[in-house]
Amino acid sequence: MTLPSPDGATPAMAQWFSLKAEHPEALLFFRMGDFYEMFFSDAEAAAGALDIALTARGTHGDIPIPMCGVPVGAASSYLARLIRRGFRVAVAEQTEPPRKPGKGGPKGPLARAVVRLVTPGTLTEDELLEAGRQNLLLAVASRGGRGTRGWGVAWIDISTGTFETAAVPAEGLMDLLGRLDPAEILAAAEIDLGDFAARRAPATIPPGPEAARRRVAETFHVASLDAFGTFSDEEAVAGAMALDYVRRSQAGQMPRLSRPQAHENGGVLGLDPATRASLDLLRTRDGGTEHTLLASVGRTVTAPGSRLLAEWIAAPLTRDAAIAARQDGWSWLIEEGGVRAALRQGLRGTPDIARALARLSLGRGLPRDAAAIRDGLAIARRIAQALTDGRTAPPALLADAMRHLGEATDLEARLKQALAEDLPARVEDGGVIAAGFDAELDAERALRDDSRRVIAGLQNDYAQKFGLASLKIRHHAQLGYVIEVPAATAPRLRERTDLILRQGTASAARFSTEELVSLDRRIAEAAERAATRERRIFAALVREILDEPAPPVIAGALAVLDVLQSCADLAAGGMWCRPEVTDDDAFTLTACRHPVVEAALPRSERFTPNDCVLEPAQRVMLLTGPNMAGKSTFLRQTALAVILAQAGLPVPAKAARIGVVDRLFSRVGASDDLARGRSTFMVEMTETAAILNQAGPRSLVVVDEIGRGTATLDGLAIAWSVLEAMHSTLRCRSIFATHFHELAELAESLPRLSPHTMSVREWKGQVIFQHEVIPGSARRSWGVHVARLAGVPEPVVRRAARLLAGLEKERAVGARPLPLFAPADSTPPAEEPDPGVPEPVRRMLEQLDPDELTPRTALDMVYAIKKLMLEES
Repeated sequence: MTLPSPDGATPAMAQWFSLKAEHPEALLFFRMGDFYEMFFSDAEAAAGALDIALTARGTHGDIPIPMCGVPVGAASSYLARLIRRGFRVAVAEQTEPPRKPGKGGPKGPLARAVVRLVTPGTLTEDELLEAGRQNLLLAVASRGGRGTRGWGVAWIDISTGTFETAAVPAEGLMDLLGRLDPAEILAAAEIDLGDFAARRAPATIPPGPEAARRRVAETFHVASLDAFGTFSDEEAVAGAMALDYVRRSQAGQMPRLSRPQAHENGGVLGLDPATRASLDLLRTRDGGTEHTLLASVGRTVTAPGSRLLAEWIAAPLTRDAAIAARQDGWSWLIEEGGVRAALRQGLRGTPDIARALARLSLGRGLPRDAAAIRDGLAIARRIAQALTDGRTAPPALLADAMRHLGEATDLEARLKQALAEDLPARVEDGGVIAAGFDAELDAERALRDDSRRVIAGLQNDYAQKFGLASLKIRHHAQLGYVIEVPAATAPRLRERTDLILRQGTASAARFSTEELVSLDRRIAEAAERAATRERRIFAALVREILDEPAPPVIAGALAVLDVLQSCADLAAGGMWCRPEVTDDDAFTLTACRHPVVEAALPRSERFTPNDCVLEPAQRVMLLTGPNMAGKSTFLRQTALAVILAQAGLPVPAKAARIGVVDRLFSRVGASDDLARGRSTFMVEMTETAAILNQAGPRSLVVVDEIGRGTATLDGLAIAWSVLEAMHSTLRCRSIFATHFHELAELAESLPRLSPHTMSVREWKGQVIFQHEVIPGSARRSWGVHVARLAGVPEPVVRRAARLLAGLEKERAVGARPLPLFAPADSTPPAEEPDPGVPEPVRRMLEQLDPDELTPRTALDMVYAIKKLMLEES
C-alpha cells in the first residue's frame, strides 16, 4: 500500500508522516502514551505479522486510517517477532515530558523523534538475541563494485563490541559469509551475495577511501587508522559503512566497540557454504541447533563461552602451533582435575559481561546490567584464585587468561557498595542504589517514604496546640494535605489567623497552614527528586564502568576459560583423544566416530567406530556399499574430525594424526535449488566444479555419489574422470563414495587409490548392515533389500527382485564389458548353444509361482524336474 499524501493531516499525523519519511523502509513504532502505534501500510503489515487486531483511528482525506498498536511494556517481544520476520523497525519516542494543564504553554502534539532503528544486525536486548550466538552486521566493499581484485569486509557485533575486518580474495567472499553467518549485510546491489541475498540491508552509499579512513579514526579518537594496524582501502570503506549504519540505527550514539582488528589472509581452514551446510556445524539445514556439531561437543556453562566455541568450530585453524596452544590448555585441565571442577563450578551463573557493557554504552542499560559487571568481576577474582591451586604451572593460553581476572577490584568494590541487593527491573522503578551510599538520596527517600510518620507527628502537634482531640490531617486530591475537624468545632478555629479555611461541608471543615502547604509540596516533589538523584548516581556508575578498561578483557578471558574447561570435560569422559596435528601429509584416524550421530543414539545402542587412512601412499579412498550401510556417516565423521582437530578441540577417536588441511570440501546429500531453477544434478556439478577449481594437495575432499543425477553411462564417465583428477591432478586426500562399483577396477591404474566397502552380511534372507569399513569393493547394491526395509509393498519388492535377477543374467550373458575398462572387441560374441528345455518341464515351470513355494515344496519340485529331464534324455 502506497502512503497517502500528508497534505491536510492533523498535527499528530503530520508528525508521523515526517518521521516516516526519514525511514521509509522501516515500520514506525510511534509512541502514543503507553502504546507504540502504527498507521497505514505499517499497521497492515504489522497486524498480519503479529496476529493482532487491525483497527482505524480518525480519517485522512475522508478515508479511515488503518491502525494497530502494542503496549510499550511488551514491545520487546513484538519487536523480536517482527525482526524474525525480516522487518526493520524505527522507534519514535516522545522527547519532551507530558505537559501540565494550564494556560500559556505550547500547544500541539508532544515533540517526537526516532531514537533507534531496530534491524537484524543492530540488536542489543537479551529478548531479541540468541545467548550463544554472535549477531553480526557485515559490510562489503570493493574497488569498482564487483570485487575483481578482492573484497574489503568489516563486521561488528554491537551486542559484544566486536569490530573486525578482512581483505578477502575475489573468490573468498562466500566462504567468509558462510563462516560468519551475519544477521545483516551492507553491500551494493551489484554484489552477488548468493544464499545470503535475503540478508541485504537497504542500499547505502559507501564513502571514498580517504573519507572512510578519517571516519573510522574519528570514531576511535585517533589521528589515523594506521594506529591500529594496516588496513586496505576496501577494509576502511567497509568499516566506515558499518560504523555509519550503527550510528544511524542508534540515533547518533555509538556503542562501546573494540578497536578494529585486521585479519590476515590464511590461518583459517577454508570451508565454503555448501560444506558447512553438509556438515551441520552450528545449524542444521532447517535452521535447528539440536543435532549439530556444536551441540554434540559443547560443554560450556556460559553464553560467552558458547559463542566462542561456535567461533572456534566455524573457523578452524591451519597453524599447528596455534592449535597446540589450545590443546595444551584443556590437556592441563584434564591433568588438574580439581582445578577443572572448581573452574566449571565457578563459571556457572557467570553473567554476560560483554552484552551488559554494550547496553550500558548505548544508554539502554538496566540495573541488572550494572549488577552483571559487579558479579562478573567478583566471579573472575574467585576463579583466578582457584586456578592457582594447580600442581604445575598452567600453559600459555591459560596463563594469559588468568593474568587479567583479578583486575578492576576498585570498580567491583564501588558497585558492591552502590547497588542494592534486590534490584528493580528498571531504573525508573527506584531502589537501584543501596541505602547509605548517598546521603542526599537517603534524605529524599526518608521524606518520601516516611510521610505517614511525619503527618502523624504533625497531627498530634496540631491536636495539642488547638485543643481538639478529634482533629485529623487528611489528603485530598484537589486540596492536598489539610486539617479536618467536625463542623461543630469549626467555629473555634475560624478566628485563628494562622489557619486558612479551604472547604466547609455539613459534617466537617478543612483548613490548611503554610507548614502543611510546604510539607505537601515537599512530599509531592520528594519522589521525583529521589528518582532524579538516583538516575544521576546510576549514570555516574555507568560512566565509571565504561571508563574502566578491564571488564571487556575479563569477559574475553572468562569465555576462553569456559571453552577450555568444556573441552577438558568432554575429553575426560573417555573415548576422545588429543589429535596430533602436524605440518605434513599425514592422515590416520583410529576408531573414529561421528559425534552427532553417536549423541543421538539410544543408550542401548553403540556406535561402530572405523579407521580411516589417507596417507600419501593411499591418499584416495574409493568407498562402495549399499545405502543405509553408513557411507555418508563415515564421510561426515572424517570431515568433522578434521574440523575438531584444527579447531583445537578433542576428536572422537582412539587416536588421530592429521597433517594440516588447508581447505575442506564435503559434498554429502545434494539437493535441488528450485529458487534458482537448478536441478539436483546441476547443483552437484556446480559444487564439483568448485572442488576441481580450488582443491589442492593439502586439501581434504569427501564426496558422495557424483554422477548420480544423470544417465548411467554419463554419470559413470563423470565420476571416473573426477576421481582420476582428484588422484592424479589435484593430488588431494579424498574419500570418494559411489554406487558405480566398476570404478574399483581403477585401482589397477591409479596406484594411490584404495578400494574400500561397507561390510554387509546376509542371514536368513535378511540384510545386516555392520557399519564397518573394510578393504575391497562391493559387488552388489542391495537396493531391493533396502526398498523392503523402507516399507515398499511386498509385491513390488518381489517383482523388482525378479526383474533384477533377469537383468543381471542378461548382462552377464550378453553384455559386453564397459568400454571404460576394456577395449571394445569388434568380434561379435559367439552365440551360446541352446541346451533346450523339455516341454513337460517348461509347462511345469510356467505354472509355478516361486514366491508362493515353501522350502519343502520347492525341494519336491526340484526332484520332479530332475526326473522329467532324465526321462526326456
